[in-house]
Amino acid sequence: MSLIIKNGLINDNEKSYKADILIENGTIKQIGTNIDQKNYKIIDAVDKLILPGGIDVHTHMDLNLGKYRAADDFYTGTVAAAFGGTTTIVDHIGFGPEGCSLSYQINEYHKLAKEKAIIDYSFHGVMQHVDEHILHEMNEMVNEGITSFKIYMTYDNMLSDEEILKVLIQAKKVNAVIAVHAENDGAIQYLRNHYKSLNSSKPIYHALSRPDSTEAEAINRMIYLSEIAEFPHLYFVHVSTKKGLDEIITARKRGVKNIYCETCPQYLTLTEDYYNKENYEGLKYIMAPPLRKSEDIEALWEGVANDDVDVIATDHCPFFLEQKLNAKDDFTIAPGGVSGVEERIEIVLTEAIKRGISINKIIDKLSTEPAKIFNLYPRKGVIQVGSDADIIILSKKNEVIKQENRHSRADYTPYEEFEINYTVETTILRGNIIIQDNKLNTKMGDGQFMKRN
Repeated sequence: MSLIIKNGLINDNEKSYKADILIENGTIKQIGTNIDQKNYKIIDAVDKLILPGGIDVHTHMDLNLGKYRAADDFYTGTVAAAFGGTTTIVDHIGFGPEGCSLSYQINEYHKLAKEKAIIDYSFHGVMQHVDEHILHEMNEMVNEGITSFKIYMTYDNMLSDEEILKVLIQAKKVNAVIAVHAENDGAIQYLRNHYKSLNSSKPIYHALSRPDSTEAEAINRMIYLSEIAEFPHLYFVHVSTKKGLDEIITARKRGVKNIYCETCPQYLTLTEDYYNKENYEGLKYIMAPPLRKSEDIEALWEGVANDDVDVIATDHCPFFLEQKLNAKDDFTIAPGGVSGVEERIEIVLTEAIKRGISINKIIDKLSTEPAKIFNLYPRKGVIQVGSDADIIILSKKNEVIKQENRHSRADYTPYEEFEINYTVETTILRGNIIIQDNKLNTKMGDGQFMKRN
């Protein structure tokens, strides 16, 4: 589609300015004033905000946990993303069969996403065991456009410190990014069993069994392992605590290189008090890491303002309320995760600007920096000539988030009754208007796999 966006305020990660945008063949061809209209379709964006499409580098679409499967597949999840102004995701894939290759699960996810995604997408590989074949495969996967891999320090497929070190050393050789879920598994397992032995089954014990020190210790350990491996690119997902962020800040001050910090909207807005809601409502908010205290929220926002936090992603992994309620008598069996891919941009903009943080800095966390870290930039994450025409148009308008105005397949949103001051009106993907006037204007499978270099 040939398209001109006129009269809006363009906002990128560095500045805000008024200009028109000319789009041809899916890319931005020209940015300027009074661009010749010719026979192009015109979008009049007067009094609107124009931003680069959001990039969410932490989603779990169609995650299969065996007993439970996430509510959103790659169709419903990317529809929700598009309505919220996100035009690209990088999905953290689930574990495959025991002993499988790295490519096995990537191939399975290609099948899950190809005919369903309506926005562009890529995958992080997942490391669930380590041997010489897996390490060699890392290089092969990087050459095929999978330039990042996830490791876990807890859960059934966690890696040992020795395995982690091997992965980090290989990541340094092949220039891959290692994303890590950092929690101390031994301490968590002890505390979970301890509370269960006391018949302490309420949701609040989910938070109490994963205290802030379990995150901070694991982050600290990973940083020193990365130092031994000579500083490969190390990316901490969903950092939720002041203690955890302080470990990253301290490491950077003493010269540690190539470490990146991600947090999520739930850790910037919701506290562990939600676990005390009556009628088992607290089960809705079980996720790992858990919701934290108000002082953690304030520390993370300070980290956003100071650029100690690099990325705001979502960890979008919703389950149905019925699935959560199976854990009424045992908090340890609740499937962990909530929705957020639709809410992220509107909530973060609203809260950040209330706190005096510039829209440009927030765009950096929502679009530009994730694109840079995960090898999508400059094709994605920026409004500039030659980049993909992934653009969103927002109005400064007050609305209230409710389940009935959500587009995820999940049957509740953790942000019910949350007031937002900015709403996404139009979402453009590679020059195609896919959301406008609260209507979906694209079809299943129109998203493209992004081979990352």
